[in-house]
Amino acid sequence: MSDTLVIIPTYNEKENIEAIIKATFNQEKVFHVLIVDDNSPDGTSEIVKNLIIEFPNRLFLEKRMGKHGLGTAYIHGFKWALARKYEYIIEMDADFSHNPDDLIRLYNVCHIEKGDVSIGSRYVNNQVNVVNWDIKRLLLSYFASRYVRFITRIPLFDTTAGFVCWKRNVLETINLDKIKFIGYAFQIEMKFKAWKHQFKIQEVSVIFTDRSLGTSKMSGNIVFEALFGVIKMRLKGLPK
Repeated sequence: MSDTLVIIPTYNEKENIEAIIKATFNQEKVFHVLIVDDNSPDGTSEIVKNLIIEFPNRLFLEKRMGKHGLGTAYIHGFKWALARKYEYIIEMDADFSHNPDDLIRLYNVCHIEKGDVSIGSRYVNNQVNVVNWDIKRLLLSYFASRYVRFITRIPLFDTTAGFVCWKRNVLETINLDKIKFIGYAFQIEMKFKAWKHQFKIQEVSVIFTDRSLGTSKMSGNIVFEALFGVIKMRLKGLPK
């Protein structure tokens, strides 16, 4: 049994899924992995099913019937984890933009240093640690985080980061059924609510490397949701 579950949402990640799962299981610490797949037409879930035979009781699959968005995939995974005995729940992408070697660093911040939330940050102290992004996307991401920090006053450098470790009690405190955003802004909303609940959030400097296989799921609608969603969050504060 592991005290930590790594949640990896997928949609058409057949090029990466086996490698990311095995890289996670190759860490010195024992992690469990939950794949939340949105009915990928490329057969991602079939690859996972075959790997479950190789990694029984460590690898799990939840297959949803439709593409419902990153935020709902993570909330599905959070609820799955909370229904079991995991003390730490980690968000991680399937495409190796998040390095599995950094999992233990996020875990240690919460387990040893007694943080409530640890964030794999690309922009700690405004230092940019991003590899293989074009300048347009880099500037969009960097200034989006600056914008969120300015609007919400949340004291974080990388508010849109998707490599995050949550202590169980944080996810139990946040009302997951009232999370409004399903795309890019989901990451912002979760951090904002954790901060408003006065949980201890710590950023860990990591190197973010753009995917080399598969295609990005970023879209204009996701960015639009983030830009205007944070204003709504700031005005409404923390819903009961």
